[in-house]
Amino acid sequence: MLDRFNRQITYLRISVTDRCNFRCSYCMPEEGVELKRHEDILSFQEIVDVVKTGTKLGLKKIRLTGGEPLVRKNLPRLVKMIAEVKGIEDISLTTNGVFLTELATQLKEAGLKRVNISLDTLNPTKFKEITGTGKLEDVLKGIDAANRAGLTPVKINFVRIPGENEEDEKQIKKYCKEKNLELRFIRQMNLKTGEFAPVEGGTGGICEICNRLRLTADGFMVPCLHSGLRFNVRKLGIEEAFRQAVNLKPEKGIGTGTHEFSNIGG
Repeated sequence: MLDRFNRQITYLRISVTDRCNFRCSYCMPEEGVELKRHEDILSFQEIVDVVKTGTKLGLKKIRLTGGEPLVRKNLPRLVKMIAEVKGIEDISLTTNGVFLTELATQLKEAGLKRVNISLDTLNPTKFKEITGTGKLEDVLKGIDAANRAGLTPVKINFVRIPGENEEDEKQIKKYCKEKNLELRFIRQMNLKTGEFAPVEGGTGGICEICNRLRLTADGFMVPCLHSGLRFNVRKLGIEEAFRQAVNLKPEKGIGTGTHEFSNIGG
């Protein structure tokens, strides 16, 4: 799939749920979010049908996101279903890490290649303040479980929160070096204004080479994180939703009011 700006689209980020066990200050709006009805959420088979159609158009890489993807029941089964689709070369997952202690081995056996884990501080008190409900020790155990299971390289996503965690960067760098983790620094974004920056240590946020589309948990194909364009795979049909999303993918996002990080993933 080639868009208007000669970018080869091979990567789909799939939000499997809009629910999360954390309430991170930079992700969840203060007023909270209205959760989708169960019947609005794509089934595993519908997701796999999207992936199968996508591979015929050139899709090769999948990342599962949320919300928190591991709150979706039986997620290893979905991973296995996607891994069995001919043409898919890479499946990864972005998570807060809490459920990896029990699921890392199952996910690896199902076909998951690697994980990105959010970790914005190593201070337990500050961690609770940032995440609202999280316990740092649970995430650290999840990171160790991912390493043991071979979901490597384990990547750590550190969101820079002005006035809150600048002084934590040095400790995080030391921790990642000791644990052989890849560290990525992400500047806070604003979806409404389209404010974003390149990811330090990664390739995200560089519009000129963007090769991704996003699929929301309720079935909308989104061509750009910072765009309000969205195409319903149920109403348009999967292939048509793909084609419209690719053909209308903007050169650069300018902002949107149609989604939040909590229901589309990062």
